[in-house]
Amino acid sequence: MSFSLTTWNINSVRLRIDQVIRFLGEHEPDVLCLQETKCPNDQFPLAAFRALGYQYVALNGQKGYHGVATLSRIPFAETMIRQFCDKEDSRHLTVELAGTGASNGRKGLRIHNFYVPAGGDIPDPEVNPRFAHKLAFLDELMLWNEQTLPAERPSILVGDLNVAPYETDVWSHKALLNVVSHTPVETERLERFRQVSQYVDAVRTLQPEPEKVYTWWSYRSPDWAAANKGRRLDHIWIAPSLTPALAATKITRETRGWERPSDHAPVTVTLQI
Repeated sequence: MSFSLTTWNINSVRLRIDQVIRFLGEHEPDVLCLQETKCPNDQFPLAAFRALGYQYVALNGQKGYHGVATLSRIPFAETMIRQFCDKEDSRHLTVELAGTGASNGRKGLRIHNFYVPAGGDIPDPEVNPRFAHKLAFLDELMLWNEQTLPAERPSILVGDLNVAPYETDVWSHKALLNVVSHTPVETERLERFRQVSQYVDAVRTLQPEPEKVYTWWSYRSPDWAAANKGRRLDHIWIAPSLTPALAATKITRETRGWERPSDHAPVTVTLQI
């Protein structure tokens, strides 16, 4: 039984609702996890998603900034939100899928949707509070892991984690070593969390190093496609128990070339469960 999930930093769901509708019409994932929705819950464009069959929606939004949303064709048994670093800034959402009819194989699957702080431009927590917040958020993930024990049950962790952990997750490891998202203090924290939690990096399992893989291309690049100076900031991690079910991953790079695009591309995993 095939199950697919897409994660996408949409950079304003209302501004880019046409792109989301187009993507869903072409790819039809069972679950869509969005980040940076920039939308209060009461203004989220629910009707557009429900018209496409995404009847089950969990939201954690706020006006103008951040925000995560999980939309599904499969009912939810439970939804949970956690605040990190004592900030109410809409960066986390967990849903647990319920089983009905053909979806019983996914019953109990937990999906953790994260939007990790970007961290600003200066990679020094002493002078940049945004970078200090990012490091504190990554540290608090360890505490979250201890409380939830995600590897002990079927679960998937997705989102814009705002860290490109491996050398081939960026266009130039040497050039970006002191650039926020690829500094050692960030990459080591994120990789330590992944290893301790025992999550499996789905994309890198099927596209191992040294292949270069990107999910984000800066708006500042006048010709992003030709320059291809990307970073892999968007991730899908699966619990060890799901690894035998891993069938495919896909980065839909062409969305970056659509009209008024997000600077992130959707990342999709397909499991046989």
